Amino acid sequence: MANLQIAELTTDNLFAAIQLPPQPPDKEPVAPVAWSVAEAYVNPTAWPRVVLDGDDVVGFVMANWNPDEEIPEFRAGIWRLNVAREARKRGVGRFAVEQVAEEARRRGLDRITVLWVPGADGPEEFYLRCGFRKTGNLLFDEVVGELLL
Repeated sequence: MANLQIAELTTDNLFAAIQLPPQPPDKEPVAPVAWSVAEAYVNPTAWPRVVLDGDDVVGFVMANWNPDEEIPEFRAGIWRLNVAREARKRGVGRFAVEQVAEEARRRGLDRITVLWVPGADGPEEFYLRCGFRKTGNLLFDEVVGELLL
């Protein structure tokens, strides 16, 4: 996976992106990409991107950049992260997190957040390995993590 790059979501890569997990009847603690695309369509502060390995879509990440958001945890951070099953444990998720962090730095920000569902099958260990720390806050029964940049 040495050829990873982040790219805008376009009509050319949309179909491949919405094929990423989860798909019914999967029970993964993240919303399907189609849900994220719909949310991005109605939310102008959303930042949907695909992760490419060469020409292949291997991941999807959606961040949000809204300094006016009332809830501080939603001002800058990761809303969704989906990785193709065959690309897991190969650095795709970490690359996506690093790209969101880089975009945040470019925007002059010093922190990003992420929320995750607690549980044995959840992404908590992944986010902690990426440098996020639990803030101790819960929103919508989800753990809030922050990464200081």
